[in-house]
Amino acid sequence: MTKSPRRPPAGLPDKDTLLAFLRETGSAQKTDIAQHFGLKGADRRALRQMIRELEDEGRLGRRGRKGLSEAGGLPPVGVADVVERDIDGELIVRLVEASDDAPSAVLSPDRKSVGPAPAVGDRLLVRFSRGEDGWEARLIKKLDTGADRVLGVIRRSARQVRIESVDRRGKDTLIVPESQVEGLRDGDLVLAAVEKGRDRYGPKRGKVLEKLGREDDPRAASLIAIHAHGLPTGFSETVESEAEDQALPSLKGREDLRDLPLITIDPADARDHDDAVYAHADEDAKNPGGWIVWVAIADVAAYVRPGTALDQQARDKGNSTYFPDRVEPMLPEVLSNGLCSLKVGENRACLAVRMVFDAEGKKRSHRFVRGLMRSHASLSYEQAQAASEGRFDDVTGPIIDVILKPLWAAYRTMLKGRRKRAPLAIESLERKINMSPKGEILSIEPRVSLEAHRLIEEMMIQANVSAAETLEQKRTPLIYRVHDTPSQEKVFNLADFLQTLGRPWNKGEPPTTKKLNALLDSMRDTPHAEIVNEVVLRSQMQAIYTPENIGHFGLNLDRYAHFTSPIRRYSDLIVHRALIRALGLGKDGLTEREVSELPAIAEHLVMTERRSMAAERDATDRYIAAFLEERVGATFEGRITGVTRFGLFVRLDETGADGLIPISSLGRDYFHHDEAAHALVGQRSGQRWTLGRRVEVRLVEATPLTGGLVLEMLSDAEEGKPPANSGGRGGPRGGPPRGGKGPRGGKGGPPSGKPKGPRRRK
Repeated sequence: MTKSPRRPPAGLPDKDTLLAFLRETGSAQKTDIAQHFGLKGADRRALRQMIRELEDEGRLGRRGRKGLSEAGGLPPVGVADVVERDIDGELIVRLVEASDDAPSAVLSPDRKSVGPAPAVGDRLLVRFSRGEDGWEARLIKKLDTGADRVLGVIRRSARQVRIESVDRRGKDTLIVPESQVEGLRDGDLVLAAVEKGRDRYGPKRGKVLEKLGREDDPRAASLIAIHAHGLPTGFSETVESEAEDQALPSLKGREDLRDLPLITIDPADARDHDDAVYAHADEDAKNPGGWIVWVAIADVAAYVRPGTALDQQARDKGNSTYFPDRVEPMLPEVLSNGLCSLKVGENRACLAVRMVFDAEGKKRSHRFVRGLMRSHASLSYEQAQAASEGRFDDVTGPIIDVILKPLWAAYRTMLKGRRKRAPLAIESLERKINMSPKGEILSIEPRVSLEAHRLIEEMMIQANVSAAETLEQKRTPLIYRVHDTPSQEKVFNLADFLQTLGRPWNKGEPPTTKKLNALLDSMRDTPHAEIVNEVVLRSQMQAIYTPENIGHFGLNLDRYAHFTSPIRRYSDLIVHRALIRALGLGKDGLTEREVSELPAIAEHLVMTERRSMAAERDATDRYIAAFLEERVGATFEGRITGVTRFGLFVRLDETGADGLIPISSLGRDYFHHDEAAHALVGQRSGQRWTLGRRVEVRLVEATPLTGGLVLEMLSDAEEGKPPANSGGRGGPRGGPPRGGKGPRGGKGGPPSGKPKGPRRRK
């Protein structure tokens, strides 16, 4: 607990004295300040005026709803979330109750900690301190609300039965009595509770709550991820009943769009189709060379109404979650794959937007209608792409002239507007895990990006922009999808990295998508193209949902909302309801209660989105580890994508998987983390391992249960001079972590001594 400062003489303090008090306490409410300085009556009113003046001067910041703090400051101790990893792989934390002025802090490693290492998404109690390089945070305690639950695997021995955690960051096991595990076999996947108040020292005791499956089940990876991240699964009987008790759509209150030849274009394995498109030339003589583009979206709001159990469970889930072997849907299948799916030849309720573009791809106007449509064809991206290249089949052949050619012509016109807008052109290489019907991994390959993908993407973006513009014009509250400009700290980190490549970057110049695209283009044909793309991606802020609009930096748009996927995103359903309310399209629009709850709904949706992303990423890591388990000992080509105080992260070319090379296995030298150069540098030899370098590695360990990959370096280090000053954060005084595990499951170790595992090639 923070020690209270010595009480000063009673009376209104001056501004500097007030700021000094807040600097010492970290944060305080107005009543605390008044009590500390003994203020009453007129002095309290004067205090409120002084606080307003300090806020206007930018010297005072907010902490939570009522807390006040010196701008740019942090309390001595506070609760913080791990929000991201920086360019070098360091964890960045941010105070939970913080306004925009609160700085982020780098989480320093805790060599005394024996529990699971923190990771992105964790909530921590930390001690803040200001260093030469900015704010640092040291872990006091991990505040994990699920700490009393352990997802693990039964391990039987002659002496005892243990539950081994599937968390790659944890190494604790639970001991369970034989009487609790009757009928359970070695390798069974279980959910257990930690029993408190027993055996203060030694292994913790546990109680089995539920058997979930088998460790060797090919589909266990997604099951583990679902339970590890607390994803809501399934639907209650009430929700299923509400979903089934729905009438087929009719023309009542709707515009008849069934003669519009709308088609859906989706992944080949898609089961739900929530968007359809159609385009034709504009016949208006005032718009020569212009195009009319229709985007029709499933009218989920007609079936999922505010205040119902169906709506509440959809909000709780927030979005659908996609794994290589399964989907955890936001809506019951009777809706997501039935009434709300735009199936060929069937009447479907929709909310559609008609957009008019001129010959230069600029949107001139748009209007929304609530309609009844009928899809005329369902194509995969590959089918649509093949047809655009002159390769037709039984589905695309009959519609090529009437539907597909006009669609592509409209898209190429829209591209002119997109190029003028210049959205950020980061290339994100995704991997696709191909699985057999039994759940066995057949292959892992790059996900091909087609022009057909970009056609649908651009039409959906313009529909989303139209939704935001309409709601702003009608002064109707909504949830925006916003993406903030990179912070100054991130820009400085990017500039420092580019300096190591001999590429100048003006730190004082505000970042723009045009400038970042020019950087990416200049590096495209160089050996550094891939890592520069990666570093620019890491320099971006995370997109979020909020009722307050700040624009979308990545898309270079002033206003943007998610409208096009209400089957799988609750945010889009909110925007649909807002449009229905704003345009008078029915009685099932956004309610006054929802309007008042928009900030809380937006915050919840940010959480559910990140929860799903973390679960999807963890499942993918486990599947890849399972795929590589039989190739332990094999060599791979890769690139260093993370340089940290505990080792190197290397991304393998073949699978896109990230593995850890523990610092203890790099040799007998003591490696210093040079933050500015993004490198590990040998204190005696000067040998260097730098971010972005291509290397050859050997797979030492692959653990499907945790998704961890441990690698051994085979390439030789770059020669260099020993660091002149190896002190400071991450240097010899900080040292690599001794006891904890790295994020990918590799153990840290002492800075010298015999490397573990196979000997490094000399």
